Amino acid sequence: MKKSIEIIEGSNKKKILMDITFPKKSNNKLIIFSHGFKGFKDWGCFDLISKSFTQNEFTFLKFNFSHNGTTIADPLNFNDLEAFGNNNFSIELNDLSLVLDWSVQNLNMSDITLLGHSRGGGVSMLQSGEDARVSRVISWSSPSSFLNRLSRERIEIWEQKGVSFVYNGRTKQNMPLYIQLYNDCEQNKDRLDIQNSVSNLTIPQLVIHGDSDPSVDVKEAYNLHKWNPSSELFIVKDADHVFGASHPYNSNKLPLDLQIVVDKTIEFIQ
Repeated sequence: MKKSIEIIEGSNKKKILMDITFPKKSNNKLIIFSHGFKGFKDWGCFDLISKSFTQNEFTFLKFNFSHNGTTIADPLNFNDLEAFGNNNFSIELNDLSLVLDWSVQNLNMSDITLLGHSRGGGVSMLQSGEDARVSRVISWSSPSSFLNRLSRERIEIWEQKGVSFVYNGRTKQNMPLYIQLYNDCEQNKDRLDIQNSVSNLTIPQLVIHGDSDPSVDVKEAYNLHKWNPSSELFIVKDADHVFGASHPYNSNKLPLDLQIVVDKTIEFIQ
């Protein structure tokens, strides 16, 4: 198993840090993994997940969105909160497209799966709806909408202040979200419509969700499956948002729920 670290230019000239793990013997299938909100490519057991896929002969690429709040010098901590506050869904879509561009040009694989956790799954579904290079899409614990998730009252307060803050319980940081995030949703609501995207998918889609997810309700998975009846829906009983994972993660084995998720994902791609 061989690992390569790559840096490419992302949105607004900010860098995207990627790592690609290659199997000893390749089946010529590439998986591109997108992390979620307040996430990063080396969170928790993402390296173990990567290893699981490469042991099954897949090439696995994971990356940090350019505005996720980490830096190239320190990819494990949120030291660039200004970038975090200026992130939005259009930026993440653009980043994923740039990662796809690089992959097609440099890895010479035409069977490409987009896999994303939480918000990363939503971005992957949107990208799959507009990019013919994607062979299949898989979401773990993902929302069915990025739009209309706040009350009008909260939006008005956000507009008045120009910024709202989300508390990160793990790092004890108040992380800013500038009003541009809401403006991006309003200005690009058609492009950011996950329902529209999955309703028109012609590639295989797998939706995985835990039925005890406290962050993204399992009903969102049922929405996705309803909008694309040819998708496969896989519900993990009693599983939470991260399928038992945590950060930091010190075991060399995946949590039981996450192992079930990885096994199902591998079976679906194969």
